Amino acid sequence: MITKTMEIRLPRGLEARPIAELVQHASRYDASLKIKSGNSTVNAKSIMGMMALTLNSGDEITVTADGEDEADAIEDLEGYITGLAK
Repeated sequence: MITKTMEIRLPRGLEARPIAELVQHASRYDASLKIKSGNSTVNAKSIMGMMALTLNSGDEITVTADGEDEADAIEDLEGYITGLAK
């Protein structure tokens, strides 16, 4: 299991389209992926769960990946969330 704290650096935060893209990134992996913000933890592969977090640029989240491809999943999601990859 890998847990990493990240800052959202997407200019508009995670609104509908970026959430859909994040869920697509997360769904590429077999690993279980959870995103925690404040007291809420959701499945990163769930559009509805991600929408419920209402995440803005500058917010910090904690991403946890657990599974065979967890390292690749964390790297991919970090690249997307920090605006380094699309």
